[in-house]
Amino acid sequence: MLVRIVRMTFREEKTQDFLVIFRNTRARILAFEGCKHVELLQDLHHPNVYSTYSLWDSEEHLDAYRHSPFFGEVWKATKALFAEKAQAWSYVQVAGSHQADDPAHQNAPV
Repeated sequence: MLVRIVRMTFREEKTQDFLVIFRNTRARILAFEGCKHVELLQDLHHPNVYSTYSLWDSEEHLDAYRHSPFFGEVWKATKALFAEKAQAWSYVQVAGSHQADDPAHQNAPV
């Protein structure tokens, strides 16, 4: 499983435009083969900074999405709203995300 995080800083007057783009495209992103999850996060202290958090079956699935005509259209519209260049990171999970997955919590009293 590949975790993709993209951090985007928008011009303050354009954040609502971005939210419209995200709401209108999220379902189509999720429909891409290999995409398991997409969510949008807002920075706690900088309301014009957002990050997408997505889960993909593999880097090949992510790359197929990133090279699609759909992505090209959406990214072009999104980039036009930026105050700064976006930053992106790809990760693989090395430990569980739930307490039940953590050996330190498996024998903890309830």
